[in-house]
Amino acid sequence: MPAIPAVSPATGEILPPNVVHTVDGNFVDSHGRTLLFRGVNLSGSSKAPVGEPSYLLDGFWESAEAGGNSFISRPLNLDDSSADIHLARLRGWGFNILRYPVTWEALEHEGPGIYDYDFMDYTIRVLRKCKEYGFKVYMDPHQDIWSRHCGGSGAPYWTLEACGMTPRNFTATQSAILHNEYPLAHEPDPASVPAMMWSTNYGRLAPQTLFTLFFAGRDFAPNCVIDGCNIQDYLQSHYIEAFGQLADRIRDAGDLLEDCIIGWDSLNEPSEGLVGYPDLLSLPAKQGSTLKRGPAPTPAQSFRLGMGQAQTVENWSFNTFGPRRAGSVTIDPKGLTIWADPSTEPNGVHPRYRWRRGPDWQLGIDIWAQHGVWDVETGYVMRPDYFRYLPAVEFAGPQDEVAEVEFVADYWAPHWQAWARRIRKAHPEAIHFVAPPVFAQPPPLPAEDLGGRCAYSTHYYDGLTLVTRHWNWFNADALGLLRGKYRTKLQALRVGEGAIRGSLQAQLGMLKDDAPILGSYPTMIGEIGIPYDMDERKAYGWTDGGRHKGDFSSQQRALDASLNATDGPNALSYTMWTYCPDNVHPWGDLWNMEDLSLWSVDDLRPRGESSVYQGNGDKSSALLLAAHRAARSRSTVRFGTTGGFPSGYPSQLSLATMPLASNDEGRQADITSFSRWDSTFDFLTDGARAVKAFSRPYPIATVGLPIDIRFDIAKAEFRLVVRVRAEDAPVSLPAVATTRSSTPSSLSYSTVEEPKSDPLATEIFLPIVHFAADHTVGSLLHKSKRREDPSTPDLDVDEEPARSRSSETLRGVTHGPYPPRTLRNGLAAAVFVSAGRWELDGTTLRWWYPVPRVGEPDREYTIVVARRGGRIVTKEERAHQSCWERLCGSVGECCIM
Repeated sequence: MPAIPAVSPATGEILPPNVVHTVDGNFVDSHGRTLLFRGVNLSGSSKAPVGEPSYLLDGFWESAEAGGNSFISRPLNLDDSSADIHLARLRGWGFNILRYPVTWEALEHEGPGIYDYDFMDYTIRVLRKCKEYGFKVYMDPHQDIWSRHCGGSGAPYWTLEACGMTPRNFTATQSAILHNEYPLAHEPDPASVPAMMWSTNYGRLAPQTLFTLFFAGRDFAPNCVIDGCNIQDYLQSHYIEAFGQLADRIRDAGDLLEDCIIGWDSLNEPSEGLVGYPDLLSLPAKQGSTLKRGPAPTPAQSFRLGMGQAQTVENWSFNTFGPRRAGSVTIDPKGLTIWADPSTEPNGVHPRYRWRRGPDWQLGIDIWAQHGVWDVETGYVMRPDYFRYLPAVEFAGPQDEVAEVEFVADYWAPHWQAWARRIRKAHPEAIHFVAPPVFAQPPPLPAEDLGGRCAYSTHYYDGLTLVTRHWNWFNADALGLLRGKYRTKLQALRVGEGAIRGSLQAQLGMLKDDAPILGSYPTMIGEIGIPYDMDERKAYGWTDGGRHKGDFSSQQRALDASLNATDGPNALSYTMWTYCPDNVHPWGDLWNMEDLSLWSVDDLRPRGESSVYQGNGDKSSALLLAAHRAARSRSTVRFGTTGGFPSGYPSQLSLATMPLASNDEGRQADITSFSRWDSTFDFLTDGARAVKAFSRPYPIATVGLPIDIRFDIAKAEFRLVVRVRAEDAPVSLPAVATTRSSTPSSLSYSTVEEPKSDPLATEIFLPIVHFAADHTVGSLLHKSKRREDPSTPDLDVDEEPARSRSSETLRGVTHGPYPPRTLRNGLAAAVFVSAGRWELDGTTLRWWYPVPRVGEPDREYTIVVARRGGRIVTKEERAHQSCWERLCGSVGECCIM
């Protein structure tokens, strides 16, 4: 590992000892140990205010037009003990970092320059709570499809009006698909929306136009001037300053930077809109980030639809083998247009927001028609390649000399630079998590803006599983296809689980290889995950008479394949998508029918009467909406209100927003205190979905480099290989006060018990859900007999394993704040090392081994951890095992010949 700088490369100031460095392609602590961050996005629910899920149409437009509501209580309710329960659960799963989504709407929903400082102060309170539990956090300025009001999340409603639009007509013109108006605004059936339908909006008029104006309005829409500046500058300056205000507020709190907040992501999943579009008269030949599903108008057809003109467009379906043309469909807006009538801004001034529109921007007319792209009266497109070339040089010479647009370099990068400079002003030592468009390689960026404190931030999902909601026996190298690695789709096909897992790992490796474009910086997978509503939600008991209720085995296989891809030689940090405290079976994460939350209140083990939704196979929107309204009525009465959702309305684990049976009062009492659970294993598994896939062992801090990480769920066996060089000798630092001395934070490295006798060790997290002793699992265990003898894994080590303490009591986790002293725990871990010695302290295994001296060759060491007695099989898992699995389990191991 290169020498850790004592002086910040970004500011020239002396660095505090708790800072996280980004050197040599890794996150590194001040002792020189390689860090892995494993965590989750907290939370997907933060896309909307409390009580405003994407399926609910009642009051949606009226609230937006009135300035919107506060996002206080997103992501956690701080008025009861539920926040502690959620954070303790996340910590117990082994997570040490959180990606913290905040939308622009949450900061500036009332109007341009009107900031919600109360929400910012609430956010600081939540961040302090995260710090209390030992989490590192990086902030995520989150958006999808621009805004909730065009089918996604992110920007405030007023930005759409600033762009001259009438959002109430998006559905009629197919300019955007809104969940709460699907399929028709006057006859909505939001439960029927197909999976990932929201992502088709990237190819629809409203989002395409909004992103184009945001990133490239000066070049492609020079007539769009508002308050004396181009719409691009107007939107970008407001967006950047809104988050700048939040960053300033966090800085001024005085106790969060570096101790908790380590950096800032850039705009989540930015879209190029129409920038670089080759031909407005056709759809792209390649399947990119824009999913083809349902009606798929070309941009030219979208222009006409937006002006109220009927169009016959291609219709697409999606099956196991991907998008497929399914005929055509005619869309007739019946004269409705998305462009605001001039009467809405008398004398060119908006009556609410008071902006003044420039004289060359005519309301009521498509803005691209105003720029000569097409003719409204005839529908003829004069310039089908308008967005393909840089306007400044378009007529500079012959067409083969005209510069084509490169969106990332020409438009995204300048925006990122402006963003980075504003954030650096508030947070001088921020790690910039650089997030270009999905699957796009980052451009080279100025070293002075990166400041030596940077990470490449990218996302990865198994797209086939995400869209089909099924774990398939085949898959494809999607990233390889997008980047031209294959001549045909057949070459990218992968058949069988082993081939699929290998392909996913190779694709993650390809993304990791993009980081050196920026410099010698680490990679963070900002989003990765799987849908839990797979196979018609059979795990929820909605099929086959409820026979599969609680069976998340398919989800476990799919998620294990994705997270396994971050292991191996990749050794990647990640934050999974997502943890939603208010996920429910019928509506998932409460946003566009997505259902990726690692935990759900509807998956809690039965206590008293169960939720009215459990086992309910009737998915009609009418019944679900009626039940939701009834629940809202009960909730508002309980909290002394007369209707609607007041600011700061209690949500999350209090179940106030959940449609429950009449016994919800009793469940609320149980679920807001740890008394509900008998053990930590019970606590960590209750409500969790496929928990054995995401609560995984991993090296938190490594002396040297982790060069191979493997975890076999079926055997509950973890194997780590590290490479150690002379320069990897840990650096000793003066003892410093930790954030909270009793917090077992895996990111606080001041030694407290034996600072003089021991050098710093490699630290490995061992999850309770895999290595708990039988007595810890308790009544959840399906076995009638306990097997105490350790099972010896197949080891390939150079010398006799050295043993230290094997712990049956978790000393570390009995300290506050996680978990409470009432929960007792125990591990049954058999540890084998090729060299050195180890010690188990709580869920942290510390491993010491010799570091070569200067001039000596590098060394490699191996550690293997297996569960004594074999993997844990709970009664719930046993109930869903096949006959073969039960037979194999009964004899220990079996082989089918």
